Amino acid sequence: MAKRLLCIGECMVELAPAEGGLFRQGFAGDTFNTAWHARRALPPEWEVAYLTCVGTDPVSDAMVSFMDSQGIVTDTVTRLPDATPGLYMIRVENGERSFTYWRGQSAARRLAEDAARLADAIAAADAVFFSGITLAILPPEGQSTLLSLLSGARASGRLVAFDSNLRPRLWENEATMRAVLAEAATAASLALPTWPDEGQLGLDRSPDAVVERYRAAGAREVVVKAGPDPAVVVSDKGTWRIGPTRPLAPVDTTGAGDSFNAAYIAARLQGLAEPDAARAAHDLAGRVIMHSGALLPD
Repeated sequence: MAKRLLCIGECMVELAPAEGGLFRQGFAGDTFNTAWHARRALPPEWEVAYLTCVGTDPVSDAMVSFMDSQGIVTDTVTRLPDATPGLYMIRVENGERSFTYWRGQSAARRLAEDAARLADAIAAADAVFFSGITLAILPPEGQSTLLSLLSGARASGRLVAFDSNLRPRLWENEATMRAVLAEAATAASLALPTWPDEGQLGLDRSPDAVVERYRAAGAREVVVKAGPDPAVVVSDKGTWRIGPTRPLAPVDTTGAGDSFNAAYIAARLQGLAEPDAARAAHDLAGRVIMHSGALLPD
């Protein structure tokens, strides 16, 4: 029987810069990017499924068809007749990206409304990945439902991986963001935060302090990503500082952290040790930042 990695969140319509001041349409989003890269990093005996909500409109049809064509299982995608996907536009300057979003009516905001369906999907997975953005787009009751189910999955021995992926503008206020992300940290067995982004919470002065906070919350394994600098990797087996094998001048950093997450999770699910998983993660992220957009070209 196939094993399953379930990624939970929002897939959006992506408008990425193209030649002549035009934009190219694609489909992306933090946890979806991780699912896409994980599908390529995992062997065939692993399924990669994506849990979200989309509409019944032609764009939603195209999105689900794209997922199917990329080998991502869509039996956990719910179709809502009165909703549509969100959209975002990328602008890149000197290799760094900025985003403009249109997501107020995104169907993905309702992914936790059907608690029974969500519970069944999580119960059928061997490993689950979610992010701070997954939580930020949900109403409070949806956040509580999802985190309760993920805590149960962790308690049953399954891998629950979490990237805080801080986006303060998505949250009602900073206090709410801190409280919900702190609860998410207790549900995760593997935490994949980013420095210096975590500094926005005002709780840590260094990547090592981020590790200590997540470990205190209960995460058995913590990987603090730091872009071109060494990632701090800590588990019960030891502490490592693993950096990229060579310096790179990025073309576009969109999706770098998402691809790092995918490669690290995939490596650990296949039994690789923490340092080897971090090296694989840096390698994939290094390839991603040398291309435009969050996903590698075919």
